[in-house]
Amino acid sequence: MALKDYNAKRKFDETSEPKGKAKKSKDKLIFVIQRHAASRLHYDFRLEMEGVLKSWAVPKGPSLDPKDKRLAMMVEDHPYDYKDFEGNIPEGNYGAGQVEIWDSGTYEPLDNDSKLSDEKELLKELHAGSLKFILHGKKLKGEFALVKMKNNEDNSWLLIKHKDEFAESNYDAEENTSPKSLVTKFLEEKKSLKSAKKKS
Repeated sequence: MALKDYNAKRKFDETSEPKGKAKKSKDKLIFVIQRHAASRLHYDFRLEMEGVLKSWAVPKGPSLDPKDKRLAMMVEDHPYDYKDFEGNIPEGNYGAGQVEIWDSGTYEPLDNDSKLSDEKELLKELHAGSLKFILHGKKLKGEFALVKMKNNEDNSWLLIKHKDEFAESNYDAEENTSPKSLVTKFLEEKKSLKSAKKKS
């Protein structure tokens, strides 16, 4: 029932988002990061586990700078098929706005010595509130950690880049986004509509 919350929040006769069904990758576990212009622009960071995508909303976007500790709010699990979702979520629907894939690839736990399978090790770390993993993406590569903030009742985590050969100082996710992207175009249209309304 991991996808109960996801399904309850969506009107599938209105949105083209995939219906909640659990699935698994045949080989390596996958991750995806979606850039999402909803009421506010943010990035959705998703890691495959247990046939679903464990999901965090990252307001400032991920960073390759180890000095940046990015707030990541854990949200409801998303279906595996969400990894391919791009498009518009219509007004009046949960998360209304434009979605595009910003980065994707495979990932694995940092702990090589664990006797558990990759997935079991990651689930153990998730429940412990401290996940350490290696991303093999197009933009994001190398070691990362997701750490649950202590003394925090809600689902606040921190997404942190480890110091390795892929670390990069003063990294900005927005600067690593194509100016022709769907979301950028959507934001520009929204901005010009706003200014046109102000003038009238």
